[in-house]
Amino acid sequence: MFVGEQPGNDEDLRGLPFVGPAGRVLDRAIADAGLDRVLIFVTNAVKHFKFEQRGKRRLHKRPNAYEVDRCRWWLDQERAIVDPDIVVALGATAARGVLGRTVTISEVRGKIIAGDNGSRVLVTIHPSYLLRIKEDADRANAYRAFVKDLRVCAEALR
Repeated sequence: MFVGEQPGNDEDLRGLPFVGPAGRVLDRAIADAGLDRVLIFVTNAVKHFKFEQRGKRRLHKRPNAYEVDRCRWWLDQERAIVDPDIVVALGATAARGVLGRTVTISEVRGKIIAGDNGSRVLVTIHPSYLLRIKEDADRANAYRAFVKDLRVCAEALR
């Protein structure tokens, strides 16, 4: 199970998670890590698209802790139904939703840690971060590190 932050504009309009640019990066990284996207349930920690209207554009606004905590019951229900072997939290907001507490990404990134009831959780970056990196070489390095994190998940599932 992969958990993102919240729907983006494309996801909100289509009603599906990770169908926009970040979703394309995620799909590629999943394949590069040796995981099967068809076997992965993908959802978000926050179920609504929080945005700021600027002209015709809806610009992403990060959900606050209250919104993450209020949506946690829904995420917990999804986890109970899916019963995943590993939950991959994509970014700090997803990590808070999955773990129920704030974590520092750099401290837990790419490691399997214990979640609720003995569940296994892997925390990594959100793929949208990669889209914001300007320099090609920096973006390529960050992408390789992201795939390396997902390979930890793939190895743990074997």
